[in-house]
Amino acid sequence: MDKKFLLAPMATLSHEAFRRSVQKFGGCDEYFNEMINAPSLLHKGRFEKFYTITGDTPESQKLVWQITGTTAEPMAQAAQILSELSGIGIDINMGCSAPQIANTGAGISWMLKPIAETQNMVRKVKSALENCAKDGKPTSRLSVKLRLGADNFTESGFLNFTDMLVSEGVQQLTLHPRTQKEKFARALPRYEYAEKLSLRYPQIPIIVNGEIKDKKSLDYAIKCAPHVNGVMIGRAAASQPWIFAKLKGILPEEKLDMLNFALDFISDIEKFQPPEFFQTRLQRFFSYYCQNFSFAGYFKTQMLNAKTNEDARERLFQYFEKCPEDRFKKI
Repeated sequence: MDKKFLLAPMATLSHEAFRRSVQKFGGCDEYFNEMINAPSLLHKGRFEKFYTITGDTPESQKLVWQITGTTAEPMAQAAQILSELSGIGIDINMGCSAPQIANTGAGISWMLKPIAETQNMVRKVKSALENCAKDGKPTSRLSVKLRLGADNFTESGFLNFTDMLVSEGVQQLTLHPRTQKEKFARALPRYEYAEKLSLRYPQIPIIVNGEIKDKKSLDYAIKCAPHVNGVMIGRAAASQPWIFAKLKGILPEEKLDMLNFALDFISDIEKFQPPEFFQTRLQRFFSYYCQNFSFAGYFKTQMLNAKTNEDARERLFQYFEKCPEDRFKKI
């Protein structure tokens, strides 16, 4: 399949430690970082540097820095700072519908504001990126991740909005084709809207996102949107960091040592995250990784209750002592 594979931006998860877990199986074409709050980055908060750690590997050239914010100027300034780092470019979050984000005027709120306000923000971010392109350095790519809009969206209104984005120089669109309040448990995403964007804007890549978790769901999404340039995967990559290799048909033949893989993840968390983040980052990862085991609920509870990294390691050893059949698995 000649489509790109992209790792989605996921809060508390799309960081360097997790990227390294994905890279162990060959990785993907683009890694979107967890969203970075523009004002916090500008104010140089205590933990902000941990959101921009790349690990200095060749894979860091595949990074996309996603920014979020409520007003234009901080977004533009943050984009300028991040464009100096390694990677492909900057992505504007217009898709997050979590109340704690949307209610502040960030995330999907940019699709709901007066279009002139959003247009002004995009223009400022684009201008900031162009101003950073000096001494022959190429301009960082500007992309947007978005949804369909509010629950009462119309196709004409949606396309009018995306027309504005493209006219302002956005160079890639990633669409999660659900509305603001549609939940994952409801009907499948409306992939046909990704196809509409692909046909409308053949000059830029269109990426489809949402509910792609295995070969069957991938094939269905591509059947509905055959002209998209790539697919973005989030939660499925959290439970199966090897999913990109699996979809490409390049998984190794030997079984994976699930214990050592988990222990390596803990070690990478210690390398690339502050101690204050250890517990939440481990809890988030293991709440997905548990799905690989016979007693997933028990495994998840054990890891969520771990108080320290050493406690987490000990709980891993105890689980595999009780369930040795889960340790080596064909993935």
